[in-house]
Amino acid sequence: MITTDPVPGVPCWLDLGAPDVPAAAAFYSAVLGWQYESMEGGGEDMEGGMFRKDGKIVAGLGKLTEEGARSAWMIYYSVADADATTQAVEKAGGTVRVAPMDLDEWGRMAQFSDPLGGQFAVWQPGTNSGVELVDAPGSLSWTELYTTDTEGAKKFYGDVFGWRYSDMELPGGGGTYSLITPEGLPEERMQGGIMGLPAEHLSLTGGKPYWHPVFDVEDCDAALARLTENGGSVQMGPEDAEGIGRLAVCVDPSGADFVVLKPAPKA
Repeated sequence: MITTDPVPGVPCWLDLGAPDVPAAAAFYSAVLGWQYESMEGGGEDMEGGMFRKDGKIVAGLGKLTEEGARSAWMIYYSVADADATTQAVEKAGGTVRVAPMDLDEWGRMAQFSDPLGGQFAVWQPGTNSGVELVDAPGSLSWTELYTTDTEGAKKFYGDVFGWRYSDMELPGGGGTYSLITPEGLPEERMQGGIMGLPAEHLSLTGGKPYWHPVFDVEDCDAALARLTENGGSVQMGPEDAEGIGRLAVCVDPSGADFVVLKPAPKA
């Protein structure tokens, strides 16, 4: 489970780069019940703000300005030292997309690509440690990497974050899913998974790996109805996964992917 405890290596923030900020704000408000707060000032290229659920911050939203980039969710992992993590990324074969930079007193961030192109980011907390609500309806509950090289990804992210893995076979010959546990934490703090897929199944990125968030919902089918009513599409599902819950892989109107999950009742 994901918590708001900013332990190094755990997901602590996520934001969406969207070509049309008002449209994205309206879509996610309709689908996930979020409330959007725009940030004042900064000019057109700095357009964006925060999403809240029940008054608590659950994600950020910003204008997609990178030429040629697709609209996507960026997941940030908490680190004690963004500069040291940058060195670890480069040593492990990754690429620095955005060098470490301070965001006022809030914290220090950097963005990277893994050796095959999967994009992710880190956050060194200052006065702000990240999102305020997780593992509850309308908030982040899991993170997931689709990649063509599971073993390479496990080594890279293990070298960078110290993650531990446990593998499980998916039913029906669906392959192996690698569960991620942060360094030094028990298995009940599992926070995500790595799924190996052939390049032709990664059509959103032309075969490159990508991370996406999993959002907890109270009713998967009702969330999908709202999704399609508001211009989104379903890439896979809905389906029931034993011991996990009912889920579907979704794409918003601008092409950003995410998963909605109604968790199975806890034992």
